Amino acid sequence: MSQDPVIEASELTKSYGDVLAVNHINFEVKKGEIFGFLGPNGAGKTTTIRMLTGLSKPTAGSAHVLGFDIYSQIAEAKRHIGVVPELSNLYDELSGLDNLIFMAQLYGVPRNQRKERAEQLLKTFRLYDRRDDAFGTFSRGMKRALTIAAALVHAPKLLFLDEPTAGLDVVAARSLRSLIADLRQQGITVFLTTHYLEEADLLCDRITILVKGRIVAVDSPEALKTSLGASLPIEVSFPEAPQKIAEELSEKLPNLRVVAVNHKVRIYGGTPVEVLDAVVRFAKEKGIGVDAVSTVRPSLEDAFIKITGLTPTVMAMEKGGRR
Repeated sequence: MSQDPVIEASELTKSYGDVLAVNHINFEVKKGEIFGFLGPNGAGKTTTIRMLTGLSKPTAGSAHVLGFDIYSQIAEAKRHIGVVPELSNLYDELSGLDNLIFMAQLYGVPRNQRKERAEQLLKTFRLYDRRDDAFGTFSRGMKRALTIAAALVHAPKLLFLDEPTAGLDVVAARSLRSLIADLRQQGITVFLTTHYLEEADLLCDRITILVKGRIVAVDSPEALKTSLGASLPIEVSFPEAPQKIAEELSEKLPNLRVVAVNHKVRIYGGTPVEVLDAVVRFAKEKGIGVDAVSTVRPSLEDAFIKITGLTPTVMAMEKGGRR
């Protein structure tokens, strides 16, 4: 993979009145990679995309996209980028094919190439059999796939994907992730925002973790997980409600992080012997049993918790409180 920077941001900042949505962030995106912008809703992910694509003016700082300055050359940059917004910008009454042809026209694709390009994308995104059906009749997963296809109709070098699988069911999300992974093989650089930790782990070459407008980490998923080092989380199964036990155990272990995860209690920090001793003493004091104790292979979720101090619940919430 080439190391040529496709995006360079320096002290990029956006404020709305007294609210600092994006706070002096610095990062670069390499050519041909899937670069993840990871963080809970409200972290500043969409605001960053809006600045990089010319939809919003930065309050301070600078950035270059494909070598073009986002202040003075954004029109030139837009000719080579595709943007997939969180909400589709296609037309319900038009067919899948007609939507792509129309978008090709807007992007300035030569007339004699529009239909061929649209049909090629419909095949790539496994929608060719529905090419003549109205977009409004598509499932949510199909709508998302066609919206991504529309952003690729002019063969951009860089694709911005904002929460591509938000609201999709498991099967549709898995299918869409496969299509996104294929874009890397085509040499397209992908800037992906998501609040799904598993999605970022599966897709991204590198990840930036953004919290309250600030970058708190930038690295590959594997490096972020490895950063946990010897401090592997310990998972304990109790016969009682994990959330209540996690809160009580946290008071007994003030120097460790204790959270309820997947119906179990997970403890970060300390050595296995120390943690086990503390758990046994706690269980005896409370008069409750311990069903099982084990170490957990580090996940991106574990790294996220260690780096940010936030619980997985924060990342699991979509806008409007949906999951």
